[in-house]
Amino acid sequence: ARENNLHPKDWTKKNIETMKNQLKLLGLSLDWDREISTCEPEYYKHQQEFFIELFKKKLVYKKDTYVNWDPAEQTVLANEQVIDGKGWRSGVAVERKKLSQWFFNIKKFSQDLLDELEKLENWPEKVKLMQKNWIGKSFGCEINFHIDSKKDKIKVFTTRPDTIFGASFIALSIDHPIAKNFEKNIEFIKFKKECSKSGTTEEALAIAEKIGFNTGLFALHPFKKEIKLPIYIANFVLMDYGTGAIFGCPAHDQRDLDFANKYKLNVLPVVRPNNIEPKNFKITDKAYTEDGILFNSDFLNKLTVREAINKSIDFISKKNIGEKKITFRLKDWGV
Repeated sequence: ARENNLHPKDWTKKNIETMKNQLKLLGLSLDWDREISTCEPEYYKHQQEFFIELFKKKLVYKKDTYVNWDPAEQTVLANEQVIDGKGWRSGVAVERKKLSQWFFNIKKFSQDLLDELEKLENWPEKVKLMQKNWIGKSFGCEINFHIDSKKDKIKVFTTRPDTIFGASFIALSIDHPIAKNFEKNIEFIKFKKECSKSGTTEEALAIAEKIGFNTGLFALHPFKKEIKLPIYIANFVLMDYGTGAIFGCPAHDQRDLDFANKYKLNVLPVVRPNNIEPKNFKITDKAYTEDGILFNSDFLNKLTVREAINKSIDFISKKNIGEKKITFRLKDWGV
């Protein structure tokens, strides 16, 4: 409509008329007396009534969240409309912008969706696998990291508690409650501005340069209180996954390794391949993410990854410093 300098209403009705004529030329047998147009009040009043019913049942809600903002078109883009970090039409770099949005509460149905997938007998296995990955059920645990010299604690969700002895830093989302303490800090304001230049998609964050803001705070290692982990606010940690906080284990996560190398943080490997001795195993530019045997890990030494995960979760639960947890990758549906 903008390109053709027309009112959106006129442009839409003109398009409908063109398509209607095309369908008639095809000779399709359609009852045109039953035609509806979703942009007309006679139709969308039903949509509004349905929305109100969902609202009453607490299945829709409003919250502030980051969106993909196209500064050229002055509009929000879906993740699929962001190509290589740019708007699919404008070609302009997309920014992260915080706006108040409506959401459908679909996360609460994550397990139901997974269970019902098993009943779809005629669906291709490939498609069902894609759906399972989209829902993304993760088994792990939450661990409490106490902040040194403060009463506060940071709750971290991880699927790899076995790598806890390789932790060298804590990274928080820019929306984590602790970040609010730095809202007037000039360096933090600059950092936030830099973060806004990347999109909100996982792909955009994966390829973006990993940057962080050093809070000057330290967290105590839950198993070794003498170890203090620096706390950063990082551009690659999302508030809507887990708790908005991670512990960085650079030797076994590429994203963490890139971050650690940038800020000269410690890199301690704690999982090695079965066929390599501890003294011969080194990490340089590539994190080791495969299965293996634990070392440099106190009571987890010589265990397999699976055994170490289970043992570390048991230890965390018994010591009352965290709990076993299940999370889902599926996010509530932003309108």
